[in-house]
Amino acid sequence: MSPAMQKRHRAACRGTEYEKNMTVVKWNIRAGAYYDSVVLMQLQRGLLELSGVLDAGVVMATQANRDLLAANNLLPETISANPDDLLIVVKADDDNSATEAINKVDELLARRKSSTVSEDFRPRSLSAAVKQLPEANWVLISVPGRYAAGVAREALELGKHVFLYSDNVSLEDEISLKKTAREKGLLVMGPDCGTAIINGIGLGFANRVRRGAIGVVGASGTGTQAVTAQIHNLGAGISHAIGTGGRDLKSDVGAITAHQALDVLARDPETKVIALISKPPSPDVATQLISAAQSTGKPVVIYFIGYPAPARKIGNLHFAISLSEAAEISVRELENWRIEDSKILQSTNSRFVRGLFSGGTLAYETMVGLQASLSPLFSNSPITNSQNLDDPLHSKAHTIIDLGDEFFMVGRLHPMIDNDLRIRRMKQEAADADVGMILFDVVLGEGSHLDPAGELTPVIKEIRQKRIGELGELEFVAIVVGTDEDPQNLQSQVSALEEAGVTVFRTASEAVEYISLKFSHREANQFPPVNLEQLKQPLAGINVGLESFYESLISQGASAVHVEWKPPAGGNEKMAALLARMKTKREN
Repeated sequence: MSPAMQKRHRAACRGTEYEKNMTVVKWNIRAGAYYDSVVLMQLQRGLLELSGVLDAGVVMATQANRDLLAANNLLPETISANPDDLLIVVKADDDNSATEAINKVDELLARRKSSTVSEDFRPRSLSAAVKQLPEANWVLISVPGRYAAGVAREALELGKHVFLYSDNVSLEDEISLKKTAREKGLLVMGPDCGTAIINGIGLGFANRVRRGAIGVVGASGTGTQAVTAQIHNLGAGISHAIGTGGRDLKSDVGAITAHQALDVLARDPETKVIALISKPPSPDVATQLISAAQSTGKPVVIYFIGYPAPARKIGNLHFAISLSEAAEISVRELENWRIEDSKILQSTNSRFVRGLFSGGTLAYETMVGLQASLSPLFSNSPITNSQNLDDPLHSKAHTIIDLGDEFFMVGRLHPMIDNDLRIRRMKQEAADADVGMILFDVVLGEGSHLDPAGELTPVIKEIRQKRIGELGELEFVAIVVGTDEDPQNLQSQVSALEEAGVTVFRTASEAVEYISLKFSHREANQFPPVNLEQLKQPLAGINVGLESFYESLISQGASAVHVEWKPPAGGNEKMAALLARMKTKREN
């Protein structure tokens, strides 16, 4: 773009406004600007704190994000922006307040940078980071999906295991990356892998759990969190928890990472019991994994959510019916512990349930448990086609929403970090007089919001008070996943929620039983093995993407380097492809 064109573009993308309901909306579009989602969250919160500002949105201008802004009356009709553009929208009481807020953006960004950037040198490339931390065995990747495969491929070529948090990575790229990793004896956890624990260090969103003899293979981040946290709470511990990503157990991928994980845990003498957790795998993949689990020679607890178990026990295999039971059986197999049944209160309620989940697996498990007692039941992540929610932005009847789904996540921060979207949705659901219960999860641990209850409880109190006076009482039920060693302080989170009138459960199965009672009146390895000794070394990692993941590693005592990553060629795909071809020619 020529300087003249750039000037015209900037002029067209700032200070535009329109009147609606006696308020002013102004926006600013920054072409090709990249900031990680943590920065976007902080900038949005900074704008909301300014005098006269009623609402604000700071997102990448993807179609999904624009739809969300429109649903909240924040999207001007005349706006024109590309998915790679940063979109800043402010709704204010008057023109001056809106203008001042837009003018504050650069100041807020500079303030954030000065308060967070350390004096340590930060490399701008993965290869430079490897030179700075040569002992690093892991690369954590959380850049936008369109760039993630390229970064992961470079990491594999450098001989590093990959923790790939990024979503929106093509299926073809996932298969290619995992096949390359398998040929090299490396692991690719993901894409869309939210949780792992390697040698006592949590990656991504992970709870702080004690070391122990139970290994976990998880095709779900929150599912892995639920199981590992419950194992910790039952007095046992985790050797390694290896994430796979949600698509790993589909036929196209063939559970490449899951097979590698089972193999490495089977070879690990410190792992005595293995737990295998996943949403329903493809039938052929399930058969293969069950066979692989049998061959480990160790007790393996299997929970395929929604998948009909062939039996409760087959040889060394145990089939659980919930995440909490998977944890309980694992501990029982390890130490022959007896788990007391939870005491569930009984009551009745005749109105609709709306579930707002940050964890997709917790949402799915809850749906599986509730579908017999809640009808009709809808979701943006349905079990059957008949349960599909046509518009994820609007609930109907009984609805379970996975707020971490890709529809909500493109260019936005994960709901385990930012409660903004969930709070907005709580208020939206509470305005429906037919809604009698709002169900939600609170997932603690590394990488998660440091005080989720502190953000949620004032809103819950406000909603409950308003409902009592206008639309009738509204019940809130929470599933809290965490341990007493998590940085958020598990007990204080539970106490704050309960003080706000929330009914709190520690597992999805307990919440399902409680809700169901209320509504009961209603209807061989040819590839190099993963180096076990490498996994048992002190973890050293290179982080590319969300700075909070780097900070989490440091807080746990791991060695880490953060790469100051920017999209290649400023996000220009054609230019990036040209540069890549030129690089290949030089290397050849």
